[in-house]
Amino acid sequence: MLADPSPSLRSVTTSVLPSQRHRPADPPVTAEFRYWRRLIPVLAALALLTRVPSFRHPLWNPDEGYLAVQARQLASGGTLYATVVDRKPPLLPWLYEAVFALCGDTSLTPLRLAAAAAQLLTALALAATARSRWGDRAGRTAGVLYLLVSVGLNPEDAQAATFEVFMLPFTAAAVLCAGRGAWTRAGLAVAGACLTKQTGGAALVPVLWLLWHRPGPRRTPVLRTLVGVALPIAAVAWLTGPSRFLFWTVTGSAAYASFTGSELHVLTRGLTNTALLAAGCAGLLPPVVRVLRIARTGAVDLWLWLAASAGAVLLGFHFFGHYYLQLIPPLVLLATGALQILPTHRLTGALCASACACALFVAWGLLAPRPDLAHTQRLAAAVEARTGPAERVLVWGIHPETYWMAGRAPASRFLTAGLLTNYSGGRDGPQVGEKYAVDGAWRDFRAELTDRPPALVVDDSRGKPFAPDRLPTLRRFLASRYDRSCVVDGAVFYVRAR
Repeated sequence: MLADPSPSLRSVTTSVLPSQRHRPADPPVTAEFRYWRRLIPVLAALALLTRVPSFRHPLWNPDEGYLAVQARQLASGGTLYATVVDRKPPLLPWLYEAVFALCGDTSLTPLRLAAAAAQLLTALALAATARSRWGDRAGRTAGVLYLLVSVGLNPEDAQAATFEVFMLPFTAAAVLCAGRGAWTRAGLAVAGACLTKQTGGAALVPVLWLLWHRPGPRRTPVLRTLVGVALPIAAVAWLTGPSRFLFWTVTGSAAYASFTGSELHVLTRGLTNTALLAAGCAGLLPPVVRVLRIARTGAVDLWLWLAASAGAVLLGFHFFGHYYLQLIPPLVLLATGALQILPTHRLTGALCASACACALFVAWGLLAPRPDLAHTQRLAAAVEARTGPAERVLVWGIHPETYWMAGRAPASRFLTAGLLTNYSGGRDGPQVGEKYAVDGAWRDFRAELTDRPPALVVDDSRGKPFAPDRLPTLRRFLASRYDRSCVVDGAVFYVRAR
């Protein structure tokens, strides 16, 4: 924790009315209740306001489309990691499936509300952590700052209801529980983060640091933490099939997690998203840098959390914008701690700068066009017009949301060309092709197309490296069984030969 240079930094001076001088102090429980009763509505309103742009479009990015199609497949009897596949853990596909079951599967509005709730929970966990370390004002500061900077990226990354947004409440809760010595709950929170996205495991680093530096015996806390982490993951692995779970979440992504190929493209993306995050955190970075220059800050666990999260961003060498969301919670706590030992005007400046940056990013989300979405909508309308509700189609591209918008079932478990060519990893050069596919994917893909040929094939590659003419297996399949029908917005439609 940050060094406290004087007792006065923890005191709060207030004026006391004559009628209040002899009034007994509120019981601690009452004071706690009053604190959160006042703070929670403010943070809830701010969470909704900062995520207003998320309701503007039916979809923000292909990850949302992928999850929506997965949820429909699961609801139709699909099996996760067998007939429904992705490289991600299962919690979010299951959440989408549950929300669709309750609210219908034609709109992501309920998921948008769930994402706002996830951001609120993250803010509350950070506020509780800051309050326990530095007092009431710090708690309010951390909660407000987090929500202001949580949208400081490209809206396609910050406003989408995808993995990182739902992972962050678990990571923040893990650090909060560890700070309170609740080791089993800290382990369970880490497990929840890992089962939402693998990189959520970065939260285990600060948890273990706090455990190691606690007074007293360590054996029991270590066991409780490890059991809390291991049991949920083992249960999910058993439920989905241990070998399949391990393959799809860990071992089956060797080609994806590689820096070879498209180095300049990937580095440019990384630098761009770093600059965007720095702009969104314009109110946080100056106090952190200032305190680093004038004092020892302590808070080693927070620095380790930030470092581990940075490692998670680097993992796989893709630098997608939504990866950077994982950096925001530790940055917020470090800035909050720094502001406790700086003059009050620094806090005002940090809040104002964060509010201004937030306003710019919210305006960007409200005003920026989405040409890819318009293309997908035109494609989906054409697919719907040319097929019946019970017919299966194959959309060969990187926009799985086409299936969801068209209301048509995919002909394959592989919802994008990425798992079959490695293109979804952001590659645009030599690391794209059949030989870079997930192990065994082309074998399963050929079997699916042979057993149940799609009524319609849509080649949405539009000149990209995964075009069928560069893939012998797909090229031969189309040439032997399908006729070219038409072109819609650059995508080539094929129908079965008669």
